[in-house]
Amino acid sequence: MTATATADRHGARRIVTAALLTLALPCLALTPAPATAPTPAADRTTPAEARRVDQVPTPALHWTTCRQTAECATVQLPLDYDDPQGASVEVALLRIAAKDPGHRLGTLFVNPGGPGDSAQDLAVQAPQFLSEDLLERFDVVGVDPRGVGGSRQIRCFADPQEQSRALAPLTATPFPVTADEQRAWTDAARTLGGACSTTAGPIASAMSTTDDARDLDVLRRAVGDTRLSFLGLSYGSYLGQVYANLFPDRVRALAIDGVVDPQAWVGTPTTASRPVFERMGSAAASYRALHELLTRCQQVGPQRCSFADTDTQARFDRLADRLRTRPLRLVAADGTVSDYTYARLIADTGQRLRDPEGYRDLFADLTDLAQLTAPGEAAPDTTGPDTAAVVRRFLLRRVEEPSGPGYDNRLEAVSGVVCADGLHAADAASWPAAADAADRRSPYFGALWAWSTVQCAQDTWTARDGDVYRGPFNRRTAAPVLVVGSTWDPATSYDSAVKVARLLPDSRLVASDNWGHGALLTSGCVTDAMYGYLLHPLAPAPATTRCRGDVQPFAPATG
Repeated sequence: MTATATADRHGARRIVTAALLTLALPCLALTPAPATAPTPAADRTTPAEARRVDQVPTPALHWTTCRQTAECATVQLPLDYDDPQGASVEVALLRIAAKDPGHRLGTLFVNPGGPGDSAQDLAVQAPQFLSEDLLERFDVVGVDPRGVGGSRQIRCFADPQEQSRALAPLTATPFPVTADEQRAWTDAARTLGGACSTTAGPIASAMSTTDDARDLDVLRRAVGDTRLSFLGLSYGSYLGQVYANLFPDRVRALAIDGVVDPQAWVGTPTTASRPVFERMGSAAASYRALHELLTRCQQVGPQRCSFADTDTQARFDRLADRLRTRPLRLVAADGTVSDYTYARLIADTGQRLRDPEGYRDLFADLTDLAQLTAPGEAAPDTTGPDTAAVVRRFLLRRVEEPSGPGYDNRLEAVSGVVCADGLHAADAASWPAAADAADRRSPYFGALWAWSTVQCAQDTWTARDGDVYRGPFNRRTAAPVLVVGSTWDPATSYDSAVKVARLLPDSRLVASDNWGHGALLTSGCVTDAMYGYLLHPLAPAPATTRCRGDVQPFAPATG
């Protein structure tokens, strides 16, 4: 692959991870479909599930121009599929029409994960990250899940002011560290769960991934497809798995990347006391990736890694201990004062691990922080240009993506899905002990991941969806599912991808030695495998394809 093509793919990768940049991916050459291999008969959609979705009349999609290059539509679907004639919920779609409608294969539904992220926002950028072949042969459609984006939003508070007051402790720090912070977080989580279960009760009781999968099946019919073509990233992989197991005979192609372990996601009565992301292995995967980076940094030394030391892991440990004891006071040129805390360090480190090239900024930041927190170092001010630059960089990185002046329901949307899908501990008061135990198992990241779902405690989030699908997850689908796992994924572990590939009969595994969350666009090998599969899902292919990410931290330079 040429240097230009590699650069273009890296740009497209940023769209998948951040949905912001607009560099194009090089095209894959269109070839005739290879001869298909015989596959065993698929399992059937159960009669009960077929009745739920098939009795819903096929909705008419009235597309109108939106966002300059796309088309949008909304439909009314049953709020409760057990009562299809009852209340409805509005669901929003965005479509990028196929460039070659005369040779159109159907519709490719895409979901970016989250949960709580807008699929419309991903679909509108399809021309920047999908191959030309896919863009020619498929309409690309993003369906915002219930409660999310352009669909009927979950809204748990009367106005932004009430929401801001109620959730202030949850936004003040990435996760609570001190006993006072933990009490404040638990109280705010109870307020959030109570508000969503009452004020937003009807939609909060209908936001499970199960209902989103049913919506997908009705909309598959609405776009005229006999079977579903789907690309799911991160949590979107769980949506794909639920669809595959509810409607196994209705799958045309289903590619999932950044794969969620479905059995850990839903939990069992035995594992419910462990927070969902901790039992999924997210904390362990994050620590594993960080430890490997610190080891590689130490191996190449300070000439190639500024944070390198004789024991680089110990240097990170000392930095974390210092910030836990005493936050770093940052004073910007305009007088803005901000404390850089231990929790901020762990959250920022975790975020860097999601980007294949994030290690570069991570080690630059760690080097600056180690110097600024060294024993005897005075609190930084703006007297020197170097210190001022460091302060500006830390302050800028702390600014979250702006949500605009209106009501920001992102936390409520995430909670609506996570709390509905899985089994959770009975009492929010159990979270400090559970988070401490998680941190002992997976240093630094255990508490970060554990505290993110305290609002889901059974005594807190009381809204219930009576027919959530919680398995089995081993149905045989009409076409093999493509499962993609990344060795160094810090959020959804590689082991989860291997497990899912074993669960799903005849599925195919793409095993990629890449960094960052998800493998799509990290190498031509992965991208070709995924996009080729979406075009020709029944073409013969090996059970496992092994790939290597283009970005390998501190790898020897090649000529």
